[in-house]
Amino acid sequence: MSVRPAWLLPLTQTREDTRLAPLGTFAPESEIRTRDGVIAGGKPFAATGAGAMSLQIGIGRALVQGTDAQGAYPLALDAPETVTFTDGNAQFARIDAVAFRVYDQLFDTSGQNLAQIEVIVGEPSATPTAPTMPSACLRLWDVTISAGASAGVGGIDWSSAVADRRRFTTSHGGIIPQGWGTSFVGAYDGQYRDANGVLERWNATAGAWQTYRPPLAVESATTGFTVAAGYTLNQYVARRGNGLGFFALEVTRKGSQLDVPAAGNVVPDEAIGTVPNGWRPPVDVELPVSDGFGEGSARLNTAGALTLRTWSGGGALRNDRNIRMSSTHFLA
Repeated sequence: MSVRPAWLLPLTQTREDTRLAPLGTFAPESEIRTRDGVIAGGKPFAATGAGAMSLQIGIGRALVQGTDAQGAYPLALDAPETVTFTDGNAQFARIDAVAFRVYDQLFDTSGQNLAQIEVIVGEPSATPTAPTMPSACLRLWDVTISAGASAGVGGIDWSSAVADRRRFTTSHGGIIPQGWGTSFVGAYDGQYRDANGVLERWNATAGAWQTYRPPLAVESATTGFTVAAGYTLNQYVARRGNGLGFFALEVTRKGSQLDVPAAGNVVPDEAIGTVPNGWRPPVDVELPVSDGFGEGSARLNTAGALTLRTWSGGGALRNDRNIRMSSTHFLA
């Protein structure tokens, strides 16, 4: 038998069953229930057309939750199995579900102990819906059976009829992988899941899944800026976190007055100082500068060199003026 259950039949669980079935504590759904689902890894329970009305289900492992009293059944499918669908209704389409199903005579009226891959047949309708799952049943795939479908008229179009309904589970504390259906509520504060590639954390107080953002790691510095000749450093404050850098700088220009021609360009660029390594931008950036009377621009390049490039047109930058500037940029 290719379906191997654990903890189903008294005294008949083999060592091989125990090794293959996903034993252990898995993600909770309540105080006593386990979140059932497929165990990720490879392509578990892959569906492949195997004939006009037949579908092959590949190998994989899963947990199937019964009632609270039953608990969860660990299962393994160690060889592909093929299921066959009955012909379509003459008038309406229907949706059948392919599922893992557990029969346990201690908890149901089946009179047998059995785990198997099974087709749960839906109701034909002008607007068909997938069948409701019985207890101790895990939906894997939904298959639309068009009206009149049969092997004699071409069967099922496997390229469009199959809908993936595998949902995933993981061991306790693990991140639940993305699968079908992301509307479920979390079981405990701090549970994590993958929702369409976004890591989310369950906030029990808010009763909602929230995008997880790691705490902002912030560094700061007040030293390290090397001031150029002709300037005095008054203040340098730098902060960075998660790739974003910021600094505020105040320097006093000493020496003779800088006469700026009408074009406003400082030629050649006048060195102000050097920003320390680790705080430099990945590309050259232009910074606004001001002394409270006039204003201009400075350039900070990838080597950390900070230079004055322009000043308010035709004006003069007098000595002993405090020049202020700041920069916000992405660090390399």
